[in-house]
Amino acid sequence: MKSKTALALVAVLALAACGNGKAPVASDQNSGKSPLAEYMGEGFVSSSGGGGSFRIATRAGGAQQPSDEDLAKQRKVEDATVACMKDAGFEYVAVPPEQQAKGKFSDAFNLPPDKFAEQYGYGVSTIDWSKAADDGGNPNTKIRKGLSPTAQKAYDKALNGPNANGNGTVVIQGGGPSSSGQMDLGCRGKAVKQVYGDTKGNIDFKKFDSLFKDIQALQKRIDSDQRVVDATSAWSDCMANAGHAGYKKVSDPRDEVQQKLDALTGNQPPAKGGPAKTVTGPPSFDKVDSAKLADLRKREIELAVADQKCKAHGYDDSYKKVQYEQEKEFVDQHKAELEAYRNETANR
Repeated sequence: MKSKTALALVAVLALAACGNGKAPVASDQNSGKSPLAEYMGEGFVSSSGGGGSFRIATRAGGAQQPSDEDLAKQRKVEDATVACMKDAGFEYVAVPPEQQAKGKFSDAFNLPPDKFAEQYGYGVSTIDWSKAADDGGNPNTKIRKGLSPTAQKAYDKALNGPNANGNGTVVIQGGGPSSSGQMDLGCRGKAVKQVYGDTKGNIDFKKFDSLFKDIQALQKRIDSDQRVVDATSAWSDCMANAGHAGYKKVSDPRDEVQQKLDALTGNQPPAKGGPAKTVTGPPSFDKVDSAKLADLRKREIELAVADQKCKAHGYDDSYKKVQYEQEKEFVDQHKAELEAYRNETANR
């Protein structure tokens, strides 16, 4: 059985390659492990708010601590990256996994929900996610910055593959990996494969399409449960009383902030039926009007604080009760499929 850390490392690379250009959605910090999460894996979050959707995500901090074996393998990945970069003609310094584990924003995401809202709102306009990989404590950042612009591009290509750009993300033009299904992720990808084996492509998620569709239908049933509908109405009234009227779904405030940020950064989604869009990861705030960004950040924090308080007044408890009831019933009815999914992912 391959370590789950191998999957995590590959997932990090894959997320960089398939980012939607928006700020990551942090999973609920106070959410327990629901009945469905027992099968879908750590980080599974039922997404409330009327979208009929779910997500599998892991917050920046608070993940399960890696074992000594995991840490040893991560060190081997770093050492293999060093050797590969040396062969390519570049200097790369192995970064201890203990240093990697403390991400730039991990302290923020370890805050209690109310404190996070007070300081960061939803973490949409208040955190420049394009700077997440720009770690001043990483010696390789300094090494790269000391190169000429041309050499920097060559360095990025060697480290993260031909589709890499300077901020650690990967650009996909027009739609994805090559026809072979393999993406060149440079020395990082080679190092992961060398230490953990070829984990990419071993899981055929298409065979679980039916399960995923059933989970989406489950989410719609949860959202349409009368107890959730009533709790959502009470939440909406609470928001209005706090000076934020007009929100009908609990996802509306955050979505509004995201849309306003997209307008500021020019990060608009492609029109339906239009040409494929180049994916470059979260947009930088460097060229955003600073006054407008400051106003949006103030608005975001005000909304998030009110939102968090109104959810705590009954919505969260009502939603969780319905969610757990419905998920337990779902698990009973789909146990064979869920066990197959869990076994497939656990053994890769």
